[in-house]
Amino acid sequence: MTARFQNGCLAKVTRGDGVERWLFRWRERGPNGCRERNRIIGPVKDYPEKSRKLQEAVARLRKCVNTDGPTELTSLTMAKALEHYIVHELAGDDESKSYSTQNRKKLLLHRWVVPHWGKYELGAIKTVAVEQWLKTLITEKFGAPKPLAGGTREKIRDAMSSIFNHAIRWEFTDRNPITGPVKGAGVRVSAKREREPDVLEVGEMRRLLASLRVRERAMVSLDMPSGLRRGELAGLRWGDFDFTNLTVAVNRSLVDQHVGKCKTEVSKKLMPLDPYIAEDLLAWHRETPYKAASDYAWATDSKRARSKRGKQPVWLATIMRYHIQPIARELGITKRIGWHTFRHTFSTLLKSNGADVKVVQELLRHATTRMTLDTYTQALGADKRAAQSRVVSMIRPNDCVFSVYREKQTFPA
Repeated sequence: MTARFQNGCLAKVTRGDGVERWLFRWRERGPNGCRERNRIIGPVKDYPEKSRKLQEAVARLRKCVNTDGPTELTSLTMAKALEHYIVHELAGDDESKSYSTQNRKKLLLHRWVVPHWGKYELGAIKTVAVEQWLKTLITEKFGAPKPLAGGTREKIRDAMSSIFNHAIRWEFTDRNPITGPVKGAGVRVSAKREREPDVLEVGEMRRLLASLRVRERAMVSLDMPSGLRRGELAGLRWGDFDFTNLTVAVNRSLVDQHVGKCKTEVSKKLMPLDPYIAEDLLAWHRETPYKAASDYAWATDSKRARSKRGKQPVWLATIMRYHIQPIARELGITKRIGWHTFRHTFSTLLKSNGADVKVVQELLRHATTRMTLDTYTQALGADKRAAQSRVVSMIRPNDCVFSVYREKQTFPA
C-alpha cells in the first residue's frame, strides 16, 4: 500500500448520466512506482457538503488507504481473482495438481461461478448467499431441467473456496466465507449420492470377460483387478510392465490426450500383476503392431492419425461405448457400465473377501484414508498379490487355463 500517511483529496465529478458525485482520490505505491487511484463515494445529494455522513465516508476511506493488508479498496472482484488464481496456480505447469484436477476446476468456475458471482467483490460475497445460490442450480438432462447433483455442488463450493484461499495468501482479502471462521460455519452442501454406483456381480464379470475381444479383454482384465483410474489405464506403455516380476508401474495419467502426472503420489506405487492378467496382456501384445517399450499399450491404429500411431492411445470412452457396453447389453447386463464401474467392483470384491483395510487402501492407491486406517502398518507385497489373485480367480471365465509364464519378456528400445 502506501509508504506514508495520506489524506487524499475530494472532488465533485459529473459523468454521462448528469448526476454530480463525490470522488475520492489518492496515490498508491506499488512495485512499478506510484499510480493515482480513485473511488466514488456517492451522489452529492445523498452526501451533502460538510455533512457528517460525508465526513465519515471520507474518514473510512482514508483509514483504508493508510492500512497495510486487505481492505475494501484493495478487494478484487471474483472474476479478477479467478484470473489471478489461474495464472499463479492453474497455469498448466503446476506440479502440485494433476491436469484433470486443474481442468475440472477451471470448467466449474467458468461454467457456474463467474456468470453469477464474477462482478461481486470478494468482500461482498456472503456465506448464506452462496449456500442459497447452490440450491438453485439446475442442469439439463435429456432435454429436461434437473437439479444439479449434490456432488457437483460440493465441487463448485470447494472450487470457490480455493479462490478465497488464494486471495487470502496474496492479501486481497482476509476472510473465506465458504469455509467460515470456525468449523461448521461455512457453506453447507449435501453431497449425498442420488443413487448407489453400479457394481458387477462375479457371474456378470465372468460372462463379460469371456465375450470380449483380445484387446478389450486385456483392458478390462487389467483394469478391474487393479482399480486403475481411466487416465492411468490410458497412459500405460509396454515399458511399464515387468512380466518377469509380474508388476506394473503407473507413471503417468492421460486425460483428453494430455499426458500428465498421476492424481496422487500414492498412485505411482508398483502394482502386482496377476499371472492370468499377464497372459491376457501378452495375448494382446502378440496381436498389436506397436510393441516397443515406448509405445502405448492401447495405441491408436486410426487411419486419420497416421503420424500418431503407436504414440497416442485410443479414446477409452469410445472403446467403452462401442466395444464393451454393446456386448454387456447383449449378455443381458442392464447395469450402467463405465470404466469407474470396474474400480467400484474391485473394491467391493476385496471387502467381501475379507481383505485387510490397509491392503484395500494400497491396492486402490488412495492418497489418504481415515485416521484409524492410517494406524495400520504398510501392507506387504505378498498380501496385496494374494488379495488381487483371489479377486481374479472369482471373475475368471471357467474355460481359462493358465500356463505359468517364466521367460523374461523384453521389448525393443
